[in-house]
Amino acid sequence: MPAVVVIGAQWGDEGKGKATDQLGALADYVVKFNGGNNAGHTVVLGSEKYALHLLPSGILSPGVTPVIGNGVVIDLEVLFSELDALTARGVDVSRLLVSSEAHLIAGYNRTIDKVTERFLGSRKIGTTGRGIGPTYADKISRTGVRVQDLFDENILRQKVEGALEQKNHLLIKVFNRRAITVDETVTELLAFAERLRPMVADTSLVLNRALDAGKTVVFEGGQATMLDVDHGTYPFVTSSSATAGGACTGSGVGPTRIDRVIGVIKAYTTRVGEGPFPTELLDDMGERLRQHGGEFGTTTGRPRRCGWYDAVVARYSGRVNGLTDLVLTKLDVLTGLPKIPVCVAYDVDGVRHDEMPTDQSDFHHAVPILEEYDGWTEDITACRTFEELPATAQAYILALEAMSGTRISAIGVGPDREATIMRHALVG
Repeated sequence: MPAVVVIGAQWGDEGKGKATDQLGALADYVVKFNGGNNAGHTVVLGSEKYALHLLPSGILSPGVTPVIGNGVVIDLEVLFSELDALTARGVDVSRLLVSSEAHLIAGYNRTIDKVTERFLGSRKIGTTGRGIGPTYADKISRTGVRVQDLFDENILRQKVEGALEQKNHLLIKVFNRRAITVDETVTELLAFAERLRPMVADTSLVLNRALDAGKTVVFEGGQATMLDVDHGTYPFVTSSSATAGGACTGSGVGPTRIDRVIGVIKAYTTRVGEGPFPTELLDDMGERLRQHGGEFGTTTGRPRRCGWYDAVVARYSGRVNGLTDLVLTKLDVLTGLPKIPVCVAYDVDGVRHDEMPTDQSDFHHAVPILEEYDGWTEDITACRTFEELPATAQAYILALEAMSGTRISAIGVGPDREATIMRHALVG
C-alpha cells in the first residue's frame, strides 16, 4: 500500500483539507509534516463544518491515526484548544501522536513575530503573528525548544535561558519592549507537559513500521508550493518546506518510500499576505470570486486575493514537487461566467516566459498572457462523473490538464466530501 503526499500547488487555501480528508478515509495514518497554526483547513462532513489549524485532517476519520511530525512547530495552547473543541463535538481525538522532535512555539516567539512585522512597515511579509517564523529561526539557529524538552525541567530551563539571553536584548534595545522572564516561559510550557506526554512518540519509527506492514500513510502539507521557503516567492513565503520534499524531512520517512505526490489546485488562484501575484484581479470579478468561493482565511479571516488560473505556476509546482496527480477544486465557483481566462505564460518587459522567471524582480513585473475558454451556466454540484459535466466545463478541465503537465485525477464541484468527481484512483 502507498505512501501519498498531498501538497498545495499554488499559494495555499486550495482545499487540501477536503482532499486529505477524502484520502484519510482510505488511510491508516495521516501526517502533518510542516507549518503550524498559521494555516487552516476547512472540512465539511454532511451538515458539520470543521476548521482545523494545527491538527491533521485525518483526525476526523474514524480508525485513522493522526500524526504531528517533527517538521511542525506546535503552539501547545492552540493544540489543546483544538482537541477540546473537537472532543466537545463528539470527535475521538485519542489516537493523536506527536513527534518528540517537533519544536514548540513559546510566548517570546509570538512577541518577536508581532513586533518585527510592525517594525518592517511597508516591507512587512504579511505573517499571521503566531510565532511560526521565529520558532523556525530558533530551530535553524539551534536555540529551539522541542517537545522532548518538556520532560526534563533542567534542560528546558537551560534552553529557554539561552534563547532569551539574545531575545531580551532585542526586545528592550530595539523594540522598546519589556524583557520576558525565564520563569514565565518555563511555567507556560510546563503547564501542558503531563497532558501531552501520552501522545508523544518516535513518530518516524511508527510511520516506517506502518509502511513495512503495508499500511497506507498520507502526508499532509501545510501552506503550499509558492510559499515554500526555498521554492516559493521569497521573501513572501512561510518558514518551512511546504513542497513534497518536506514530507520526508518533516516526518522521518525516506524519499524512496513515497509512491504518489498529489497537488491540490483551485480552478482559479488565490493568495493571502504580501507578495507578487500575476493574475490577481483588483476589480469586481476578483470580488465575485472571493464572495462565491468564500475566500476568507480559515485561521485569520483575512480576505484572500483572487485571480485566474495560472498554468505557469501549475507547471512549476509539477516540476518541483514531482507531481503524479492534480486534484482540481472549486470548479463550481466558476459557474455562470460566460468566459474564463487562463494565464498560459507571462510577459516581462516584452519577453514571453512560458516557465517561472528565475529572477524575483521579473516575476514581480510579470503580466499574464491570457487565453479565454467558454464558461457554463448549469449547476454542476450534483455531478459525480466527468461525463455529467457540461461540455464546456469538460473542455476547460482538459485544457488545464494539458497546459499544467499533470493529469487531473479528481475534480471538486462543491464543498462537501461527496461533491467530487474521480477520474483516476488516488490511492492503490
